[in-house]
Amino acid sequence: DVCSSDLQRKLAENMGISYKILNDILNCRRPVTTQTAMLFEAALNVPADSLMRLQLKYNMQQAAADPSFMERLKQVRKYAAML
Repeated sequence: DVCSSDLQRKLAENMGISYKILNDILNCRRPVTTQTAMLFEAALNVPADSLMRLQLKYNMQQAAADPSFMERLKQVRKYAAML
């Protein structure tokens, strides 16, 4: 949608980042970093720590959705229980 694209371009310019980086963050193709969270806070008055907690939750959900990683965790827990 043209309107949201224009708003994203203006926000990216205000934050001093590229439109592509902002668009990637908003579409979950790039993580929110500490610096970008602080830029969002400055530009939109959204607390950076809240954004970082959301990113952490998303990262953990992604890890939990990975069957290979979950099997690895299961094995680690199994070995840790034997110690």
